[in-house]
Amino acid sequence: MGVASLFRLARAGLVLAREGAFSLVEPDPLPFLPRLAIRVGRKLERRRVAARGKAERLTTALNRLGPSWVKLGQFLATRPDLVGAENAESFGRLRDQIAPFPRAEAEATIAKALGAPVTTLFRTFSDPVAAASIAQVHRAEVEGPDGILRTVAVKILRPGIRRRFARDLDTFFTGARLIERLDRTARRLRLVASVERLERSVILEMDLRLEAAALSEMAETMAGEEGFRVPKVDWQHTARDVLTLEWVDGIKLSKVAELAAAGHRPAALARRVLQIFLSQALRDGFFHADMHQGNLFVDRAGNIVAVDYGITGRLSRAERRFLAEILYGFLRRDYRRIAAVHREAGYVPARHSTEDFAQALRAIGEPIHRLHARDISMARVLTQLFEVTEMFDMETRPELLLLQKTMMVVEGVARSLDPDFDMWSASEPVIAEWVARHKGPVGMVEDAVEAMGSIGRLLTAVPVLADRAQRLARESEHLDDLPPGDRRDAEDAERRRWLPRSASAAVFWVIAGALVVIAITAVW
Repeated sequence: MGVASLFRLARAGLVLAREGAFSLVEPDPLPFLPRLAIRVGRKLERRRVAARGKAERLTTALNRLGPSWVKLGQFLATRPDLVGAENAESFGRLRDQIAPFPRAEAEATIAKALGAPVTTLFRTFSDPVAAASIAQVHRAEVEGPDGILRTVAVKILRPGIRRRFARDLDTFFTGARLIERLDRTARRLRLVASVERLERSVILEMDLRLEAAALSEMAETMAGEEGFRVPKVDWQHTARDVLTLEWVDGIKLSKVAELAAAGHRPAALARRVLQIFLSQALRDGFFHADMHQGNLFVDRAGNIVAVDYGITGRLSRAERRFLAEILYGFLRRDYRRIAAVHREAGYVPARHSTEDFAQALRAIGEPIHRLHARDISMARVLTQLFEVTEMFDMETRPELLLLQKTMMVVEGVARSLDPDFDMWSASEPVIAEWVARHKGPVGMVEDAVEAMGSIGRLLTAVPVLADRAQRLARESEHLDDLPPGDRRDAEDAERRRWLPRSASAAVFWVIAGALVVIAITAVW
C-alpha cells in the first residue's frame, strides 16, 4: 500500500467526517477499530451539519472530494448489503452536481477527438447545458447531407478525468484491502472485487464510443417495444472523448404536473417505465442501469425516451431465469420453489437445507401479502433477500446487485408518477410471460438448440485437439535422443503445457468423446 494512497484515504476520511457523512453509519455492530474511527469522526463534524438531511450530507462530502468519489457514492447505491438499505437509498438519490468545465476546453477536446474545429463540425454550439462527474453536454446544430439542420446533444469527456480516476481508484483499493484485512467478516462482501467492478465500469464509461454502441444495441433490442424510443447516434461526430446523438425534445418524468398538463397520464407512464425495465432485464438480458428521472423523457408522441447509457447491465440466460423465478415465486407465495432455484443456481452451499432457506424466505414474503399495494416495495423485497445471504453463507452477486439498484430507482420513478402504484400487478404480466415461455415447450426447444450448438463447437474442436496431441506425442519421442541437460529442459517445458508428456491422441479422443456424451445427456 503506497504512502500517497494512505494519505489520500486519510484526507477523504477527514472530509467525510467534517461534512457529517459518518452519521449515516450505525457504529454498534462494527468491530472495535471501525467503531472507534466512526465515533472519533463524529466529533469532527461541522456544527451546521445537523440541519442537513442524509442525502445532502453525502452530496456535499462527495462533491468536495471530486468526481471519482461521486461515482463511488453512486456505485454504493448498488450495495445495500454493504451500506444498509436506508443508506443505499440515500446514495441512490445522489446525483452529479459538478461544476461544468470551460467551453474553450470542451471545444479543444472536440477538435482533438474529431480532427476539425467546432466551427467546421457544427453550425452552432452552445455553452454547457448539463454537467456530471465524467462528462458534460452541449447543444449544437449539425448540417446533414440534405442541407437540413439537425439539433444534437454533444457529450464531452472531462479533461484529465482518466488520470484523476486512476489515482482515486488506487485509494479505493487501499481502503478495501484495509477493511478486508482488519475485519474477516467483510471478506464475504468482496470489497476488493467490488472496487475492481467499479474500475471496469468507469473504464468503459470513459470511452464514449462504447456508450454509442450501447445506444445502438438498445435501439435494436427494443425496436418492437411500444412506447419506448432510443436516441439515434451521430457516428460521424462520435469518438472516444465525444458522443453526438439526436437532441431529445420532451418533458422529464420528474415534472409530473407538466406531463399531466400535456395530456399524458402519469399512472400509465409509471406502469410503462417499470415494464420497459423488466422487458430489458428479463427478455433481453441487457438493461439501462441508470434510469432515474433526469435520464427519462416523454416526447410529443408519448414515447418514453431514455438517455445516458454510460452504465448498462447484463444478465445471462441463467441469471434471468433465476431472477424471474424468484419474483414469480414471491408473487405465488411459493417459497419452496424460490429456495430450490437458489440451490439449483449454486448460490446456497450444500450444508444448508432447502427447507431452512424456504423458511427464511417465508419471513420475507408473508408480510407483503398483508400490505396495501402502495406499501409494497419490490426493491425492498430483493434487499431483504440479499440480507438473508449472510445467514446462509451466500457470496455477493454483483450483477444482481446492479439490477436491484436499478429496480429501486425505477420503483422510485414509478411511485413519483403514481403514489398508489402497484408494482406487483404491473410486473406480473412481464414475469409470468417470461416464465411461461422459458419453462414451456418453446423454452425447452431453445435450451435444446443452445445445447446442440455447444455440442457442435465441441465436435469442431476435436480435430484440433487430436492434431495437437499427435504433435506432442511426436515431440516426446525425440526426447530420448537429446543430451541429459537438454532433455531435462525439454521435459520441464513440456510439463508446463496443459497436458502431461505421456498424453497421446487416444487420450484426447476419449476426453472429447466424454464431453460430447455429457453435452448430449444435458440435452435429453
